[in-house]
Amino acid sequence: MLLNCYQIDLIEAGCDEAGRGCLAGPVVAAAVILPKDFYLEGLTDSKQLTHKQREQLRPIIEREALAWAVAMVDHEEIDRINILNASFLAMHRALDQLLLRPEYLVIDGNRFKAYQDVKHACIVKGDGKYLNIAAASILAKTHRDEYMANLDVDFPMYDWKKNKGYPTIAHRNAVINIGPSPYHRKTFNVTSPQLTIKF
Repeated sequence: MLLNCYQIDLIEAGCDEAGRGCLAGPVVAAAVILPKDFYLEGLTDSKQLTHKQREQLRPIIEREALAWAVAMVDHEEIDRINILNASFLAMHRALDQLLLRPEYLVIDGNRFKAYQDVKHACIVKGDGKYLNIAAASILAKTHRDEYMANLDVDFPMYDWKKNKGYPTIAHRNAVINIGPSPYHRKTFNVTSPQLTIKF
């Protein structure tokens, strides 16, 4: 069972991102502050949930969170500053938008660039340990999926409605055969063996 938060003394925001390993589109981050007694059946790491489950949880999180925000860094910025820095920047932008100022941050993963003077902890697989990070993972994922599905209307040949920009074999083949779209990240190698398929 996931814990509500990492510590209980300070107002805590959970942060996570989606789209880091994609060939196209933005990286999207979310920051979420939940009530102390928050509980939501089925809330866990977004990667463990189906698309339908994530879509069902999203409006509940958005309605019941004390504060939440989603922000993105687009493909051009990713190419300029690299994907790691872009992930940090997306989280900073989400934190900037919170209507309630957090006093402590919990970040999914093992690295983060400090946000202002707010203390933080990096937690590997945090989206499977803490509800506020899990909630952030769901908001980041669902907002990004929605964005990519909208782009798919104009670029159906890449099947973004289905793969969301991740490097599936069909997506890679489309880039190789058709060429990249204006939304593809130029610094990502389409045939790179380290790119793994994750939804």
